[in-house]
Amino acid sequence: MIKYHGTPMGGSKQDAHTALAGRYALVPFSRPDDLALVVGACRGFLADNGAYSYWRKGFAEYPHYEAYVRWVEKIQPLPGFHGAIIPDHIAGDERQNNEYLRRWPVHLTGIPVFHMHHSLDRARWLAQTYDTVALGGGRGYEQLKSASWWARMHEIMSAFCDEYGRPLCRLHGLRMLDPKVFTKFPLASADSVNAARNSGSSQRFAPGLTRGERACLIADRIEQQDAPQVWLRPELLARRQLTLF
Repeated sequence: MIKYHGTPMGGSKQDAHTALAGRYALVPFSRPDDLALVVGACRGFLADNGAYSYWRKGFAEYPHYEAYVRWVEKIQPLPGFHGAIIPDHIAGDERQNNEYLRRWPVHLTGIPVFHMHHSLDRARWLAQTYDTVALGGGRGYEQLKSASWWARMHEIMSAFCDEYGRPLCRLHGLRMLDPKVFTKFPLASADSVNAARNSGSSQRFAPGLTRGERACLIADRIEQQDAPQVWLRPELLARRQLTLF
């Protein structure tokens, strides 16, 4: 499983290099501050459209579609480019998000987003149409790891996986780079800004560490764990756990 650490990292350029060297990164359209560093020091990167931030600000539509496309056209030839998250709207309906997919240029490597309030039929269609699908939040599922979120994730896995729990396409977890999440689902990759955000607070760490060293510690802890190869249905997981006693 590939772990993409969100940028910009914050702190100095040396801090960012310490945190990102040899890793994978997520570079947002709105803040490409660390792009040159990512290209030179990382093993690969994804481009993010920043839809989550725009949704939090109250935008009803993704406001920079054409500008984002032009940016992706410029960075796609760069070494390590893995793809770009196609513009989406987290609270939007299927028609709105499908229109975003229709507009995406075929010459660009794009990853569609499935939002949790959309139908399982759309999940099956995406799995049959795209090599990689990103899983994001949605209306009613804004709180990661809530009871309703867990239940819906298992429903979604039933659409994206075959009868043996094998994913029908590569799955990417948006904001799911939490071991409590990605160790439960067969994700090919996931991202989060955990290292960048939490490295800014020194209270949780030994004194004297730089921000880059703190970010490195966070990233290392994340990367010690991995995603399973298949999805275990909850009833099978419960049965397996019972056999241990």
